[in-house]
Order: sequence, then structure tokens, then C-alpha cells
Amino acid sequence: MAKEIETIKAVVRSGTGKGAARAARREGKVPAIVYGDGKEPLALNLEFNPLLTRLRKGRFLSTLFNLKVEGQEDVRVICRGVQKDVVKDLPTHVDFMRTHRNSRIALFVHVEFVNHEAAPGLKRGGVLTIVRQEVELEVLAGDIPEQIVVDLTGKKIGDVIHISEVSLPNGAKPTIDRDFVIANIAAPKGLGGGDDEEEAEGEAAAE
Repeated sequence: MAKEIETIKAVVRSGTGKGAARAARREGKVPAIVYGDGKEPLALNLEFNPLLTRLRKGRFLSTLFNLKVEGQEDVRVICRGVQKDVVKDLPTHVDFMRTHRNSRIALFVHVEFVNHEAAPGLKRGGVLTIVRQEVELEVLAGDIPEQIVVDLTGKKIGDVIHISEVSLPNGAKPTIDRDFVIANIAAPKGLGGGDDEEEAEGEAAAE
């Protein structure tokens, strides 16, 4: 299911460069830029408080936004970077990329695990070891999924869950061209069966 498109508001920033950006921050704004789709980059200012609130909700870099700028046509954008103050951890600059519905973009999508109660391995005391909490997918900008779902029904101790076992949204495909591990059901500590867990974690670390 595609996400509902959120609106993010901005105003055109007069002037460019570090001086204009510093002036924007003194006024309680966060400088930003939008680029791509064969058009000239446009310098913008965002309101600090609404931006910070939205950043704290999470998944800012995997959300398609409707960018509304006074005097400009609305445009679909996705965030390609948020610079933050290294001390205060507050946003100091945002980069947006223009898209259209049929643009193919790569982004990280949250993995949701369901039906824990229907997994025999978990009932026996096994532990769900998550190797990837997010998976990078190539998707259509107009059809960004909220999440991908991993069904644990029937999973036993020692089972390893690969990306090939997961139903992906239409038009979505992993950016990694191999059948990588997402999670496994490990045996309780002290009962052995740790090889699968170590192998899966080692595979993720190797990437």
C-alpha cells in the first residue's frame, strides 16, 4: 500500500552561499535545496520547528513529499540528505531531489515481522535474530511502501529467512542482487544452534 503523500512547505531563499544560509538560521529557518529532474537547483528555507517535529517521527529519507513553495508549482520530492549540527544534533541543511510518479528511486524500507505467536521455534524458546531492520529497495516514487512484512508462521529453530521469501510490493526490487538474509530463528543460549545466527550476522557484516 502506498503512503499518503505528505506536504512540506518552504519559501524561496534570497541569495545563496554560506552567508545567506547563516542569515536563514538566525531567523529560525533551515536552509534547503531542491534539485534534479533536469531543472535548475532552487534554494529554499524551511521552518525549523515543523521540520524538527517531522524528523523526529522518523523515516524522513524514505518518504515522498509534496513540496509546496509559494509562487511555484507543487513538486514531488524525496530527501537525499539532512546535515546536522555535530554538537546539538539539530538540522542545519536539507537536500531534496525532484521526482515524478514513474521515477525509480532507491531507499530503505522498514521490515515488520508478524505472527510471532504462530512460529513453533519462538514458542520453544527460540530467539528471533533480526539481521536487517531495513531493506534497500528500488521502487516507483509514486508507490513507496510503508514497510515490507515478514510472516513468521511456521518458522522453526534454525530457520533462516531470506529476501526471496518475502512478498515485495509491485514494482519493487532489492538493490542487492543476491538472496540475502533478513533474520533467523536462533536456539536459546546454551542449547546450541548458534551457527546459523553467526553466519547470518557475518553475511550482513561482510556487506
